[in-house]
Amino acid sequence: MSSVASSPNPNLQFSETLVAGLADAGLKAVCIAPGSRSTPLALAFDAHPSIETFVHLDERCASFFALGMAQASGRPVALVCTSGTAALEFHAAVVEAKMAGVPLLVLTADRPPELRHSGANQTIDQVKMYGDHVLWTVDAALPEGDAPDVALRNMRTLAARCFAVANGIRKGPVHINFPFRKPLEPEAPYSPQFDKGQSSSIQRGVLVPTAEQIEEMVALVSAHEQGWIVCGPWAGRPPCGLVDAVAELGRSTGYPVFADPLSGLRFGPYTGTAPIIGSYESFLQHSADFDAPRVVIRFGAVPTSKYLNAYLERTAPAFQVHVRSDGVWADDSHRVHSYLQVDETVLCRQLAARFRRTPGQWAASILAAEERSRRRQERFLRESWSDAAAAATAVKSLPDDSNLFVGNSLPVRHVDQFAQPDTRRIHVYGNRGASGIDGVLSSALGVAAAERNRPMLLLIGDVSFYHDMNGLLAVNRHELDNVSVVLLNNGGGGVFRRLPIAGDRARFEELFLTPPGLDFSLAAAMYGLDFVRIQNENRAGLAKAICASRRDRRPTVIEVCTDGARDERMRRELIESWKDHQEEYT
Repeated sequence: MSSVASSPNPNLQFSETLVAGLADAGLKAVCIAPGSRSTPLALAFDAHPSIETFVHLDERCASFFALGMAQASGRPVALVCTSGTAALEFHAAVVEAKMAGVPLLVLTADRPPELRHSGANQTIDQVKMYGDHVLWTVDAALPEGDAPDVALRNMRTLAARCFAVANGIRKGPVHINFPFRKPLEPEAPYSPQFDKGQSSSIQRGVLVPTAEQIEEMVALVSAHEQGWIVCGPWAGRPPCGLVDAVAELGRSTGYPVFADPLSGLRFGPYTGTAPIIGSYESFLQHSADFDAPRVVIRFGAVPTSKYLNAYLERTAPAFQVHVRSDGVWADDSHRVHSYLQVDETVLCRQLAARFRRTPGQWAASILAAEERSRRRQERFLRESWSDAAAAATAVKSLPDDSNLFVGNSLPVRHVDQFAQPDTRRIHVYGNRGASGIDGVLSSALGVAAAERNRPMLLLIGDVSFYHDMNGLLAVNRHELDNVSVVLLNNGGGGVFRRLPIAGDRARFEELFLTPPGLDFSLAAAMYGLDFVRIQNENRAGLAKAICASRRDRRPTVIEVCTDGARDERMRRELIESWKDHQEEYT
């Protein structure tokens, strides 16, 4: 008799075996949306002593919460839901995870084969339902009481393999679809029997560059002093040691480091010694007073900055090298001439060890442009009030070793343009894979749950906040007292004001700007959060509200009200003034 046959409910035994295998592989957290068909998985996860369970009423909120947890922890987080459209609610987060390289384990319960394509209630085709948006998809075997012993061994192996694929060199989501036949519940009070069998151990090494690759890079850098290092967004925390290694590469080669705020290099102690550049979105919008680089060494994804990307496209440096261990292509201008799929940290350390070059006159001219732009922007932010000034004030209010989650559309662009390099360690997160405005709030709360000892500030726009208001339920439900939300209420989708369609006054507001027109204090009250409204250029009030929320560990929604049309007009005036007065600080 097989070991499965001794169990009165094979669904539970298969689920317990899978959960035990995932725990052995390193799983620490699961987000569960309630439902009937997923009962065996929910019971098994909830009972396992090594896995923390987060229950969410809304599947979309659950999926983005898990995404945030995975970003912060750097390891897979599991998702569980019932059959039918519940699984489709995960899809947006699955897409973001695939595009950004965030490890997720998506476990969907399903009806047994005889009920598929039969008209049975709450039954849809869930096999490969996420298509190419997952790294791997498996339609698991139906648990049977008379299944052979190898069926349980398969569950343990499946757990190890799925965890390893999600957490591989290329990270991303893995989907397992579980068909369950009734009964779904235990016959007696639930007493799980987690299998003590041996789990498969799956390990991977490091993609070390060859000696020939290192020598080619040494020769390239030696031949060209005019070089940049461009660091795009990283999903979650950069790998251990990478940030310091890139900063050291900038110091040793004399190459300025253009640091996206989500690269891990914009904030930290190394900004005091490495040539970190953060004002490029401003000073690259017009003719620069320095020659274009000959060499560009890239790390991470495509940068957030419109004008950094446009500058590199326009000037077309002769040598663009992209270093990325996961092998994912990220060059929408198709200018990269050499792609190295090697470990970034190892390459940076080996290359930096071969140089001790101080910045020359050319590099000094770029650092001077950075300083002029920084001063001009500081004066602009000091003398005028806008959503950009509010974003910069919020970032400045953060203490050392804080987490910052930036929403898409305007918030991330404001942080990219106006948040200057700083020696404070600020860990910046965002959903920049597909760059949607959905699920941003829930993702930030997931980061807060994964790192409860760090303050979490979410910077988000009004439309994006509206999209994910259901996510606020998690704040008190999961006791997330380290959260503050700065809500930039500029009257709708302000990013559209940067587009030509803004000139179509007859249709712009109704079809594109779409101001929500909501009293967000009511949303905060409904979910039990404190609320503060900032008006009339009250910088001190904004900083004070953020500080009070953090100090008292009282989750607070801080709404900053600005005039979106005026905000955009002032930003454009700043850029035009830079064009007209580039010599002002020389």
